[in-house]
Amino acid sequence: MKSCLSKYVFALLFIPAFFIFSTQVDAQSIAFKALLSTLYDADFPVLKPSQVSDLSTFQVLDTREKEEFEVSHLKNAIWVGYDTFTLKNVASLDKSKPVLVYCTVGARSQDIGKKLKEAGYNEVYNLYGGLIEWVNEGKPIFQDDFPTKKVHTYSQSWGIWLNKAEKVY
Repeated sequence: MKSCLSKYVFALLFIPAFFIFSTQVDAQSIAFKALLSTLYDADFPVLKPSQVSDLSTFQVLDTREKEEFEVSHLKNAIWVGYDTFTLKNVASLDKSKPVLVYCTVGARSQDIGKKLKEAGYNEVYNLYGGLIEWVNEGKPIFQDDFPTKKVHTYSQSWGIWLNKAEKVY
């Protein structure tokens, strides 16, 4: 009887707590997705982190500012910047190979991606949700060649969406 009662008490406490926590997480992801839908053009292709199984199949470009890149980036990403971006920054890339662009949430990278498409790059994809979504899905990031848990979130207001790493501003 005691064992049955303790299981019942546990269920009464655990299930509501789990429901409240999971609802808050889902609400945040729903809000983040709604926000992203206002930033992205419907006709520019995106890839969700779950769709990227092998980064080495892409020429990966980080379109954030240098100080953001130095905190962390995707493995083997090439820093090309945003404010300082020019097509000279990507002159060594192969226009016939797929390019994956990213930034903090995907707005700046979409802009750079459009410039690449206009310059004749065949396959350009924006990383959906940017570095924030990548990390929130448990994918690795690096500082130099070493794994890290730090993410420069551009600003504190963007940092509210980062759940699974240390925020740097």
